[in-house]
Amino acid sequence: MAFGSVKEILEKCTKDNIEFWQAVIHDDITERGTTEEESFEKMRIMWEAMVSSADDYEPDIKSNSSLVGGMGGKFEKYSEKGESYCGDFVGEVIKYALEMGENNACMKRIVAAPTAGACGVMPAVLIPVFKRNMADEEKIIKALFTAAGIGQVIAERAFIAGASGGCQAEIGSASAMAAAALTFIKGGSNEKITFASAMALQNLLGLVCDPVAGLVEVPCVKRNVIGAMNALSCADMALAGIGNIIPLDEVIDAMREVGESMNVNLKETGCGGCANTPTGIRIKKELMGEE
Repeated sequence: MAFGSVKEILEKCTKDNIEFWQAVIHDDITERGTTEEESFEKMRIMWEAMVSSADDYEPDIKSNSSLVGGMGGKFEKYSEKGESYCGDFVGEVIKYALEMGENNACMKRIVAAPTAGACGVMPAVLIPVFKRNMADEEKIIKALFTAAGIGQVIAERAFIAGASGGCQAEIGSASAMAAAALTFIKGGSNEKITFASAMALQNLLGLVCDPVAGLVEVPCVKRNVIGAMNALSCADMALAGIGNIIPLDEVIDAMREVGESMNVNLKETGCGGCANTPTGIRIKKELMGEE
C-alpha cells in the first residue's frame, strides 16, 4: 500500500467521497494490479481462516512447554454459568482471544493480524459480532479492509513487531486495528474510525514484550484479551462522539519513539519484565534443561 499516513487516507476519502475501506481497497487494486472482486475475495479467505481457526480450537490441547492450553475452554465454562462481571458478549470476546492465542502457541493455523503474537485480538471482537448477526460477512470484510489500512500505516510509520517496538507494536497495533473495524461496523464516520484507533494505541503505549523463556505464550496470550477489551471500549467511546486530542498519525509516531527508546531487554529478548522474574527465570531453566 502506498499510504504513508492516516491523513492521506482521510484526504482521499474526502476527495473521492468514499468510505475508509474503499480507499484501502482501491490502493490495493492499484498496487497489485488486481480487481476489486479479487481483492475482496482474498480478504474473504482471510476471514474464513480466522473463523476456521476459532472453530478448530481444542480445549484439551497444551503447548509443547505446557505453559498454556485450556484457558479458552475454562473461560467458556465459567461464562456459561452467567456469573461473570462481563456478561455474554464480552465473555465471548475474552474466550476467543484466549483460544486464538493458545492456537498460536500450540502451532495450529492462525491469521497474523498483524502478527502471530497478536492473532487473537481481531477475531475475538469480530467473530462474536458476526455470530450474533450484528454484521454480515460483507460488512466484516469491509471492516477488515478498514483495519488493514490502519495496520499498514502503523507498519510504515513505526513497527508491528515486538522485537522492534515492544508489545505495544503488536497488541497495540492489533487493538487499534480492531477498534477501527468495530467503529466502522457500527456506522462510525471516517474520522471516528481514526479516533477509536488513536485511543486504542494511545492506551497501550509503553507495553513491553517480555515472553517467558522466549515463547509467545506467557504473558502474550492473555495480552490478546486486553487488546480486544481495549478495542471495544475505544470503539464505543468514538461512537459516543468522544474524540482524541492527539491525531492518530502522531500517536503512531509516539509509539515509534517509545519503542526506539525502549531497553532491548523489553523487546522480545526474553531478558526483562515478566521473563526476568524469579519464576520466569526458573521456567526458562527447566524448559532448557539448565541447572
